[in-house]
Amino acid sequence: MQVGVVPPKPHTQLRQNGQLLFEHCLTRQGFDGPFTIAYRLNGPQVQSAWGPFDGGYVTTAGEPEALLLRRHYRSQELAPHAGSPIAARTPLLVSDDMAIGVLRPTASDPVYFENGDGDDLYYIHEGGGTLRTILGDVAFMPGDYVLVPRGIVHRFVLEAGLPQHWFLVEALRDLHIPRQFRNEVGQLRMDAPYTQRDFKRPDFTGPSDEGLRVVVSKRENRFTRFTYPSSPLDVVGWDGSVYPWAFPILAFQPRASSVHLPPTIHGTFAVGGGLVCSFVPRVVDWDPNAIPCPYPHASVHCDEVIFYCKGNFTSRKGVGSGSLSFHPMGTSHGPHPGSYEGSIGATRTDELAVMLDVFKPLRPTAAARALEDGGYHASFVPAHLLGA
Repeated sequence: MQVGVVPPKPHTQLRQNGQLLFEHCLTRQGFDGPFTIAYRLNGPQVQSAWGPFDGGYVTTAGEPEALLLRRHYRSQELAPHAGSPIAARTPLLVSDDMAIGVLRPTASDPVYFENGDGDDLYYIHEGGGTLRTILGDVAFMPGDYVLVPRGIVHRFVLEAGLPQHWFLVEALRDLHIPRQFRNEVGQLRMDAPYTQRDFKRPDFTGPSDEGLRVVVSKRENRFTRFTYPSSPLDVVGWDGSVYPWAFPILAFQPRASSVHLPPTIHGTFAVGGGLVCSFVPRVVDWDPNAIPCPYPHASVHCDEVIFYCKGNFTSRKGVGSGSLSFHPMGTSHGPHPGSYEGSIGATRTDELAVMLDVFKPLRPTAAARALEDGGYHASFVPAHLLGA
């Protein structure tokens, strides 16, 4: 993208009313990865005050469970947080590569935020509003993924009167479009499951001032409060490949076959150490002998997490809108009793869900245990075998 006012070449003078503007380079992987260059009225390195910030969320390390059981967390039972997104995150499953959780904020962010630990990928289960950033605004609504790249100064402005319920993946390594979807010059391939047109990019209108002067920076779960002498929303123009966006989950184009395809065909975004998948309504397998329901499999190299949005899930019983299931690596998992044979003859599925396959072990937090459905593992045992 290129928006606003930029000079003909990077690292050259840009002046406004005689004032030399500051070039602000937002880089990844040192200077080897994607980057954006923004031009600002003021130097982002100049702060008038700084100190600790006590209003941020807490990411606990989590503890491995004693037993290798399938687990179900009812995030819909999490009470709305009397605060803004910067405080409302509730991590449920944490690994060395990511923190997975939910948040139910009730107010807009009163400060700006930049996450130095990870790229934040939200799925908006309920609610809506505007992601306001130094690179422009991104409107979002239910069913949208919203990406905030690490280091981007932003705040969420919530739409008044709407209950908010978001699923979140804080990718501590990186998040990107899977390589198999891109050609050799980086363009999305014509056979990718979505196109550039599906992404809602920032609406940039130039510098603005909301009267806010505080930016909270996070690094290694420590929050530092910086006060600026002027508005942080002082960008006059920018160009580059690092910027926030929203992507409607229903823009993902599902694939089908005569027989059941592996879950990787639902892959949507790659995260360091895992894959984010989108289950959307689709035609199912049409071979006369096909079994549309997912088969049992031994999950020995990845944990599986599914956030259930809506619809009827052929392989699961007892989960509802807002449920989150966790099937750990090292053992087999599969459909609930009756689901496997019961799926035969189905022609469509209306399920909507976000799934992650994660390669480093996830550890549940105390918040996850407080939301756990204690009977979930036993629900996979046919009734006539319970107690046998």
